[in-house]
Amino acid sequence: MKSHAMPATHDIDAVALDRATLDEAALARLSELDPTGATGLVGRVLKTYALSLERLVDDFSRARADGRHDVLRRVAHTLKSSSSSVGAAEFAALCVQVEAAMGVPENAESSALLDALMIESQRVARAVQARLATD
Repeated sequence: MKSHAMPATHDIDAVALDRATLDEAALARLSELDPTGATGLVGRVLKTYALSLERLVDDFSRARADGRHDVLRRVAHTLKSSSSSVGAAEFAALCVQVEAAMGVPENAESSALLDALMIESQRVARAVQARLATD
């Protein structure tokens, strides 16, 4: 017999937190471009963003390991715009900070900022997947 147990409370809280990572108002503005939802625009944008995020985070990780501040800056710049358009405002703001920090590689905060970007990117990826799973 298959069990239909409810998810643990912490699992529900994690899903809610992940979904809250994306600003619903930003997603609502995006959905206004497809008011009937007939073209599935929001879903298509989120799927494209998820693929791009995965690729760019991989690029970011490699550039970080190689000490390529120019690539880190470019990736942060790219993520800043696309993240803002899907409502990942906190992540976009973090990308702004990383982009600026990579202009000054000796910046003592760089390591912490880069760690924060990686952690937040995972949160955003989960939020996008949670949103795609419910739409």
